[in-house]
Amino acid sequence: MWFKNLQLYRLHDSAPLEEGRLADALPEHVFRPVTGVEAKRIGWVAPGGRNSDLLVHEIQGHFLISALRQERVLPSAVVKEELEERVAERETAEGRPLPRREKLTLKEQIYEELLPRAFTRSSRTDLWWDSRRGLIAVNASNAKRAEEVLDLLRQTLGTLKVTPLAVAQPPSQVMTTWLKDVSSRPEDLIVGDQVELKAPGGEDGVLRARQFDLDGEEIQTALNLGRVVSKLALEVDGRVALVLGEDMALKSLKFADAVVDEANAQDDGEDPILRLETDFALMAQVLSGVIEQMTAWLGGEAQPAS
Repeated sequence: MWFKNLQLYRLHDSAPLEEGRLADALPEHVFRPVTGVEAKRIGWVAPGGRNSDLLVHEIQGHFLISALRQERVLPSAVVKEELEERVAERETAEGRPLPRREKLTLKEQIYEELLPRAFTRSSRTDLWWDSRRGLIAVNASNAKRAEEVLDLLRQTLGTLKVTPLAVAQPPSQVMTTWLKDVSSRPEDLIVGDQVELKAPGGEDGVLRARQFDLDGEEIQTALNLGRVVSKLALEVDGRVALVLGEDMALKSLKFADAVVDEANAQDDGEDPILRLETDFALMAQVLSGVIEQMTAWLGGEAQPAS
């Protein structure tokens, strides 16, 4: 249940949660497997998996829903190989080079023929909706996958007004200051051992360091030469370790043993759904505090443009 990554969004309309609208709307867009002619499909599934058919879990204003994405895996190399063989056959039979337009048409035919025989691959993405704070967080490693789930939620509800969570001070600027000046670091923040540094103007590539002393001479020299932090490993309040990105994405989340032990200490009667909800409630509580703390350290939330 513990999230690994967070793409954060500010919700600008809480109406979808009124009078159980979310729970009522989800079944209309429940997941169904791809058919033979479909390349991919996405829909809602029960967060509890086979143990439950409940599509949404709500605990103290926190909502948990899950989307399942299924796609047919048809490697481009397979299509290319088949295309080359058929083009060669046609050119030999007709005694002429095949025009580009005819090659493209042939490629589309091959794709349609092979698609029904392709294997399928499925992946689940969890979404956490904090109704009290007006935040939505998607457990996805990149914004593209998160936006796909948000699009499904938008289709499900008919409307969904969200924007990526924005802060007043650029994270890259603040993180660079934290690395350059130890005294600038907040009391409850510990710098980890992983960093990504970019050169001004995108020149000279990206410098990455793992399991490295970030207060050492090498990193400080790079900073003095003008490089800025684009990703930085941090530990917040002794409860969560993470990698903060310049886009406010929180990645590689790792909860402290004390947090996990606190969840495990709860009596769930070996009920998998109760265990899911217990872990989710504690995780949401911890992450809510972390997001608020991080936002404050970054100058507070940016005011929307008028």
